[in-house]
Amino acid sequence: MAIILVRAASPGLSDAAAGAGGHHGHGSLQLCSSLQQQQQVSYKRRPARRWMLCSLRYACLGLDRAEVGRTSAVYSSLAVNPAGEAVVSSEQKVYDVVLKQAALLKRQLRTQTPPLVGVRRQDLDMPRNGLREAYNRCGEICEEYGLGNLMWCVYAVWCRRTDELVDGPNANYITPTALDRWEKRLEDLFEGRPYDMLDAALSDTISRFPIDIQPFRDMIEGMRSDLRKARYQNFDELYMYCYYVAGTVGLMSVPVMGIAPESKATTESVYSAALALGIANQLTNILRDVGEDARRGRVYLPQDELAQAGLSDEDIFNGVVTNRWRNFMKQQIKRARMFFEEAERGVTELSQASRWPVWASLLLYRQILDEIEANDYNNFTKRAYVSKGKKLLALPVAYGKSLLLPCSLRNSQT
Repeated sequence: MAIILVRAASPGLSDAAAGAGGHHGHGSLQLCSSLQQQQQVSYKRRPARRWMLCSLRYACLGLDRAEVGRTSAVYSSLAVNPAGEAVVSSEQKVYDVVLKQAALLKRQLRTQTPPLVGVRRQDLDMPRNGLREAYNRCGEICEEYGLGNLMWCVYAVWCRRTDELVDGPNANYITPTALDRWEKRLEDLFEGRPYDMLDAALSDTISRFPIDIQPFRDMIEGMRSDLRKARYQNFDELYMYCYYVAGTVGLMSVPVMGIAPESKATTESVYSAALALGIANQLTNILRDVGEDARRGRVYLPQDELAQAGLSDEDIFNGVVTNRWRNFMKQQIKRARMFFEEAERGVTELSQASRWPVWASLLLYRQILDEIEANDYNNFTKRAYVSKGKKLLALPVAYGKSLLLPCSLRNSQT
């Protein structure tokens, strides 16, 4: 069990008092520089803080989920490994990436400077009308996703192509060397040297927005994990995997989706919420596909938590639903829902044009957890899916939520 030592801010800490750092949420960690910024705030405005122990699995011990999401600001994140050594947790490593992405976006918003990438639109070697054709082709591929924004489609196409390297029809022939070549191709398109039409659309998108290459590289690292790793010893390891293969998509997307001009939330908190949605979606995928993964010899569940529940890989391969399995699944679902709850707070801060599809994705994916429960936690032989009727009912709900004011603005008015 990984333990983290955190310093939690008292309720009511505003952005003005918190400085430039993010301010809430599971996985929303801050660096030591935030502490230095806090020291510049007058002592009258400095809230009282206390030290507490936090668990990667169940958030802050002694606090309920609502209080954790509302009050916690984590300024350090040291996990204790089985040998008793203090190590930087996966959450902290990922949050370092979050801070970098947020800094790029804030820099452009503040100075209106062009993105820090090597590609300019006029430098792309494309035939006349080539970019239009490239975007149209991305749109055709993305029709199955129901995405209307072509910029988003570019992401979906690249992420899908990357994922299919290890999960597609040619997965058995993919080697680490092939992924190395794919990463070199990524670097080329970030420098304005696209290999094909689909790469060119992504190169053009990069030229318009403050998009960093790191999340893209990290997604490829997730594909490498699938080639060499089929077990995860604890949630710290699983969290990093979920970031690689899904959380990265959230970080890629924020610059294109945009933050509402009226939002009072910090940029870091919006990125953290986007990350949380990716983590929540991937955890949901894992819980839905337990049986399918087991038939491929894979177990994407924390080994230490299985052991604590009195379970083993053999129980998963046997595929028998027992009370132990039900209790174990209840805890796994509870954790996934915690990530969805953090994501909700950030969706409201996005530009209004982006909120509806993101809300729809969140609501539909979260319902998969409900379906696992409805199947009596049998995710060995029954695949949890949301019916077409429920999907249709979720769309107007998502649209209604997309019309609400940003959560940060509503809180400031109360």
